[in-house]
Amino acid sequence: MSARRTSFYLDKRNKKAMGVCAGLADYTGVDVTLIRVGTVLLTLFALGPLMPVAYLVLGWMADDKPREFYAADPQEEKFWQQVRAKPSASVRDVRSRFRDIDRRLADIETHVTSQNTRLANEIDALR
Repeated sequence: MSARRTSFYLDKRNKKAMGVCAGLADYTGVDVTLIRVGTVLLTLFALGPLMPVAYLVLGWMADDKPREFYAADPQEEKFWQQVRAKPSASVRDVRSRFRDIDRRLADIETHVTSQNTRLANEIDALR
């Protein structure tokens, strides 16, 4: 089975204990420090002994992050975090970007194929 970018993985490279908090931070795009502080606060004030048990079970059941995902650039990481958070918005953003690129290419094509004699002279001078 191939690795999926939309799945939760333990982040063993940025771990402090088992990589659960680092994996949650990678999955959601929230700063890992905030996730760790939230985990401690939930353990102390809200969930008590249930939180460490949930942490251990999640650390035991979740898969490690595949190596090929560590080599991704920050822009790609941000894109996949947005896909996990709001898939429909991600599709809309990609379509919008393609429409913008298409519009800009059409503008360039119109400019190049127009009767712009100055541009034609510059191109001829380059030959």
